[in-house]
Amino acid sequence: MVLLNDFNFELPLRNPVIIFSLVLFIILFAPILFNKIKVPHIIGLILAGVIVGPYGLNLLKRDSSIVLFGTVGLLYIMFLAGLEIDMTEFKKNRNKIIVFGLVTFLLPLTVGTLASYYILGFSFLSSVLLASMFSTHTLISYPIASRYGVSRNRAVTLTIGGTMITDILALLILAAIAGMTKEEVSSSFWITLAISSLVFVAIVFFAFPFIIRWFFKRFDDSVSQYIFVLAIVFLSSFLAEAAGIEAIIGAFFSGLVLNRFVPHTSPLMNRIDFVGNALFIPFFLISVGMLVDVTVLVKGWGALKVAGIIVAVAITTKYLAAWITQKIFRLLPLEGKMIFGLSSSHAAATLAIILVGYNIIIGETATGEPIRLLNEDVLNGTILLILVSCAISSFVVERASRQLVLEGENQVSIKPNVQQRILISLAYPESVTELIDFGLMLKPRKSYIPVYALHVISDESSDGRAEAVGKKMMGKAIQQAAATENTIIPVSRYDANISNGIIYTIKEQAITDLIIGLHQNANQKNFFGITTERIIKRIYETIFIYKSVQPFNTLKRMVVVVTPKAELEPGFVHWFSKLNTLSKEAGLVLSFYAEAETIAELKDRQKVNNSTGPIAYHEFSNWDDFLFFSGVLKQNDLLSIISSRKAHVSYNPSLEKLPYYLSNYFTSNSYILIYPKQVEQGIKMEDVQFTDSTLAETITQKIQNLSSHGELFRRKKNKQSFLFNVLI
Repeated sequence: MVLLNDFNFELPLRNPVIIFSLVLFIILFAPILFNKIKVPHIIGLILAGVIVGPYGLNLLKRDSSIVLFGTVGLLYIMFLAGLEIDMTEFKKNRNKIIVFGLVTFLLPLTVGTLASYYILGFSFLSSVLLASMFSTHTLISYPIASRYGVSRNRAVTLTIGGTMITDILALLILAAIAGMTKEEVSSSFWITLAISSLVFVAIVFFAFPFIIRWFFKRFDDSVSQYIFVLAIVFLSSFLAEAAGIEAIIGAFFSGLVLNRFVPHTSPLMNRIDFVGNALFIPFFLISVGMLVDVTVLVKGWGALKVAGIIVAVAITTKYLAAWITQKIFRLLPLEGKMIFGLSSSHAAATLAIILVGYNIIIGETATGEPIRLLNEDVLNGTILLILVSCAISSFVVERASRQLVLEGENQVSIKPNVQQRILISLAYPESVTELIDFGLMLKPRKSYIPVYALHVISDESSDGRAEAVGKKMMGKAIQQAAATENTIIPVSRYDANISNGIIYTIKEQAITDLIIGLHQNANQKNFFGITTERIIKRIYETIFIYKSVQPFNTLKRMVVVVTPKAELEPGFVHWFSKLNTLSKEAGLVLSFYAEAETIAELKDRQKVNNSTGPIAYHEFSNWDDFLFFSGVLKQNDLLSIISSRKAHVSYNPSLEKLPYYLSNYFTSNSYILIYPKQVEQGIKMEDVQFTDSTLAETITQKIQNLSSHGELFRRKKNKQSFLFNVLI
């Protein structure tokens, strides 16, 4: 039996169980307490670290365990920044990112060097090294922007990209100055650094994707996937250090590589966010607080003078850099505040630079004391800068994020979208996960489009197995959606047959999009099955028939084949929007194959949709030569075919051959057959009785020539007015 007096309660605490328990209670209660006084939770955790740290109550020592978890938290922040970044916006704004990165690096570097040299009286090398610290920034407040859902705002994208540029340039200056003090800088030093950096980039951006895709294709266990992602992050960080680059750059690059493999609506993304925000990132913030020595305020005017200049120069120059960037690119004032807030915090790279400079001995005093490149006053001033800059950053980002959300800049309207409703029909237990993931990716992130999961029990079933299987599938569907922080509405019903159950559910719930999995025994003679054929004939809403061969996150490109005159159908805009949402959520490149007239309309729709990324367009009209796509499609491509119901304007007789082609030549590719929304069968001319034979002949001729008016039809905003004009 262990008695209470057997425990060692000397400060700082040494019992690992007590230490970990104390840290967890800090992570739990510090944000709650500080939020009550309107202090961002990040500052609450940093201040908690100050209180329990060696310069506060001395409850915890900043030992190797705290350093370990703190390092993991820092790398996790950089990894999340790369993982959550909008790659389309990142590529679109790459020139702006370079400009901002150079401005936010050169301005603090120039002003800081002059202030350090002329005001503080440091040597030139010391001044440049200290000024390079001003140029860096750490994305301490990024979790705030992510929590508010504005992480894909262009201001956030600019700042994240600028962080990569500033840190790389600052760390290169650090490497050069450290080498110069040791007289190791030579042409061979720079050649070695360049070669090692290129090798590192080649491994991360060219070798890692093959490994990641191979793993995700073969392992779908949630725990294994999460551990694999962490392993990739820290392997990349280690390779960066081995190449002579800071580990945070490696973590950021790993996030960029994994960006396309971790859909933002996936359970894996939810786990990554949860573990990071619940454990690793709070540990890092507490470890930062434990560095802060508040006694610097009473160590004489020398320390206060250095600290004041360091804080003033660092904050002012970062503000000016954000303001200049805002004016150059005509950003909103609120976006300028967001850039300043994210780029004003100093922590990781700042501390690394100062500690290296503090540990470099350049001589000795007459009494034998070491002369350091950066003295103790600079070290204490930097610690104070970390506290002040993180506080300013947190307050500014918190306020800017809240205003962005309130102004609707980056969030879908909070009102439920009653115009769209998605129904996922479940038939086979083994396809539930793929169909639920597909259905959730068809709705924009943070939108309120209702998603229903349906299982129909037919009266034709002779035993109770169907009901048991249905309950199992529905439970799996609910669990899969919950893992992505989404909810689905389960619907189970009994009906005369399965097709009737699906059709009546669509009508009762006003469904706009139906998702069906291709049945297990599909072949060229019985491709769709009786149930799906009945639905296609009787329902005129948008239907997605999905056949999954590999996970969505392992796909690279979506090849979309569009039937002629598809732009004349009522559902044209809707399916184009859905494919754009799908490509964005899954990180797929869109490549359309269609006739010239259809491509022209697709390009017009792309201009309307400002969030749409680059799209490739190719002219294709010979549907009798559909095997052409067997040479176009690659292993990791998703084939999407825009089909049509019979007797509608975009129907093509060659569509009848699709089951043969898909069953024999495209079995190694995932594909989606899309039946766009179409109006119900129009009035047949033979069913209409005319009293005026001349009028009947005129109207018949007008309708028969409707296809020739395609361009006019597309340009008309009101289809009813167009039909009226044609008839008269």
